[in-house]
Amino acid sequence: MPYSFENARSLIALVVIIAICWLLSERKGRFPVFLAIGALAAQAGLVLALFAIPNSQAVLNGVTGVVDALATSSDRGAQFVFGHLSGGQSPFVMEPTSSSLPFIFGFRVLPLILVISALSALLWHWRILKWITRFFGFLFEKTMGLGGASALAVAANIFMGMVESPIVIRGYLDKLSRSELFLMMVVGLATVAGSTMIAYAVILSPVLPNAAGHVLAASIISAPAGILLARIMIPEAPDAPPLSYEVTLKYESSMDAITKGVQDGVMVAVNVAAFLIVFVAFVWIINGMLALAPPLNGEVVTLQLLFGYAFAPVAWLIGVPWNEAFAAGNILGTKLFLTEFIAFIELGAIPAEDMSERTRMILTYAICGFANVASVGIMTGGMTVLMPARRSEILGLAWKALLPGFMATLMTAAIVAAFPAGMF
Repeated sequence: MPYSFENARSLIALVVIIAICWLLSERKGRFPVFLAIGALAAQAGLVLALFAIPNSQAVLNGVTGVVDALATSSDRGAQFVFGHLSGGQSPFVMEPTSSSLPFIFGFRVLPLILVISALSALLWHWRILKWITRFFGFLFEKTMGLGGASALAVAANIFMGMVESPIVIRGYLDKLSRSELFLMMVVGLATVAGSTMIAYAVILSPVLPNAAGHVLAASIISAPAGILLARIMIPEAPDAPPLSYEVTLKYESSMDAITKGVQDGVMVAVNVAAFLIVFVAFVWIINGMLALAPPLNGEVVTLQLLFGYAFAPVAWLIGVPWNEAFAAGNILGTKLFLTEFIAFIELGAIPAEDMSERTRMILTYAICGFANVASVGIMTGGMTVLMPARRSEILGLAWKALLPGFMATLMTAAIVAAFPAGMF
């Protein structure tokens, strides 16, 4: 596919995003020019490394195969407990004309979170995930000037959750500067956990080819964007002391890792289920009240309709064609004000013929992050437990981190949209 204005327009989005963060900066006179160049180069380089280097597609196809295998394995475990509700053999004929069984979110996706959480803990104990995280931490430390502990926490955010990753450097949390604490929050909101990452891929796989590769790439590529936007808004003091590069998350044995992984997974799955129930209920309550308003352009007023109008320009700016910008804006608004899980579910529910593959891919990158209103509450709750002495500071920074966390994923989507679609 030849290069077009659709690709070039997304570059303007990068300038707008950086400019907004600069206007909100606490120290406008200390704009990190070299960090901005390095972060953009790192994002572009990661896109090329993940999609343009020879055999990179084979690697991403391998990732997709691994995700499919994990999903199938999780289904087998869930089917043993829940039977046909998890996709197993139905004890009765559900539809005489169809052999397909319903996709029930609670019995197909939530069990996957448990399996991935336990597997992640086991891989950490076996040092496999630990060394992968240390590699990315070393990369961020040397290329983006982060302190050792901050670099490790940022790297952990790519694979772990925004609450779990601070545990990796728990011994250094009280020593983090205000800028480093804010950076950890922003990157945590700009990325996703491995357990939910694979769940997103399972949701999107029917409508987006190589969904697992795109979701994994999104979490990796958004980390440099989060670092840049956080550093623009709250720059590091020039006399901040460096911290040592050490890991404090440990398990006693493989069985201990699995046990604690399952326990952590239960908490994540319960939180996901609870927030989805509550937020979907809130949407119906709000839509019921909005239905009393006069129709807007001949349509009944709903939250999704308002999201579409409000975020359509944002979707257009990051590279979505205008004829699909309304539907894309709906997804972006859902992600920010509800949860990314609901956004992924709604994106996956859009028929393949109703949205182009390129737009669906751009949106995958744009919503692949924890930056939403609900996650701010989860993050502050987890961090105040880990750092009770810094409670007031955490509460003051958390809401400020939401905007750059959201814009970091938009920045990643814009970077991806700037490349010709044919390379993906």
